[in-house]
Amino acid sequence: MKPSGLGKKGVAVLLVLAGLGLGATVLRDQVPLGQAQTGQTQTAQSSQSQGQTAAGTAGTAALNEDGAKLQNEANTVQVVGQYEPGLVFISTEQEVATQDPMAWMYGGDSGTQVQTGVGSGFFVNAQGDILTNYHVVGNESGQGAADRILIRVMNRQDAVPAKVIGLAPQYDLALIRPEGLNAQDIRPIPLGDSDALKVGQKAIAMGAPFGLDFSVTEGIVSSTARQIPIGFGAGGAGITQKAIQTDAAINPGNSGGPLLDSGGRVIGINTQIISPGVQSGGTGQSAGVGFAIPINAAKNLLPRLQAANGGVVRAPVIGIAAGLVAQARGGQIPVGLSALTSSGKQQLELPETGLVVGEVSPDSPASRAGLRGGTRTEDFRGGQVALGGDVITGADGQPVDGIEDLQAALIDKKEGDTVALKVVRGGRARDVTVTLDASAFAGR
Repeated sequence: MKPSGLGKKGVAVLLVLAGLGLGATVLRDQVPLGQAQTGQTQTAQSSQSQGQTAAGTAGTAALNEDGAKLQNEANTVQVVGQYEPGLVFISTEQEVATQDPMAWMYGGDSGTQVQTGVGSGFFVNAQGDILTNYHVVGNESGQGAADRILIRVMNRQDAVPAKVIGLAPQYDLALIRPEGLNAQDIRPIPLGDSDALKVGQKAIAMGAPFGLDFSVTEGIVSSTARQIPIGFGAGGAGITQKAIQTDAAINPGNSGGPLLDSGGRVIGINTQIISPGVQSGGTGQSAGVGFAIPINAAKNLLPRLQAANGGVVRAPVIGIAAGLVAQARGGQIPVGLSALTSSGKQQLELPETGLVVGEVSPDSPASRAGLRGGTRTEDFRGGQVALGGDVITGADGQPVDGIEDLQAALIDKKEGDTVALKVVRGGRARDVTVTLDASAFAGR
């Protein structure tokens, strides 16, 4: 089942991530009875007995709640109390055009309406920078921000405007900064290390499910490397990336909120859910399978977002164009070799799967690594293929069969990193190492 996308109207925010199952909503100062450890139970019983002795059979003493708290529960309460003030409630307004099919009859025109959305975010530094999902603050075009962004912090009724520092649609990340917020209201949450996560670790999700601001749920890390489409690539499609899977209850409105570990460190940014409700035409909601962007991906991107001056930060590229394209409605689209028949690939002396390199940009990482584009093209029914160049079949140990697979290997890279490619040229396989220099990030 594929992750669902949720429309960004009201509290239903595009591609909201959530997870529910073993997770339980944290109820502050409400401790379930009968769940205390043995020693704590005895203490509570002793207190109750003393109360009955003093007050007679008609009265009982109050439960010693501090003594009755489970170790895990006490940890959750501590984490929430210390770091929930770093959570931010985000609301947006976007003016969108409306179509009036009868406007031609009376000389009218299409009007506009204000579309609203809500989501979550969290402070990452003392300057007030707030990390959130791109789809929380992005506009309908997938390339810019909403007309108006407001943020509100915990225990404050008034919202303040926020400006965009940087947008990264392909990563589904954005950095915004409030204007006119008191410095004492800025409470950064420490960032953890998502590469060190283990399945079964505790996960605490904070956010605003269905607009219920400053809510907290708890679960575990269900998987540390779930491959799912995240963000907005060419044509609006997400790029396959590694995500954290959790069963902590997350719903529409939780998008952009932090996923914390038991030490109160942010390990991920909640971003998508698998929702059977959407599959069957209903409203998207938690089904126990939610996903978060690993915080290390955001940490790698943070310097570029801070330097974007309100612009768009794009994923790195190595400087190639796909050499196998298929004819589709509206033009040609790049495809992998698996789209061709086996007999056709044998006739063209191409491997079974891979990304055909059509062109290599001069002065690019691919060019400096010695990759070659096609020397001739051949038409076939339904498309065109470049021949005589390289075919990329693997990247960093993962199979490649299309441009999106190569993007997935590059998405978390930064300047100076390398990507190890498996390449076939003229029927012979070889290894090529591509170094990502400044030109790979020239598109910001």
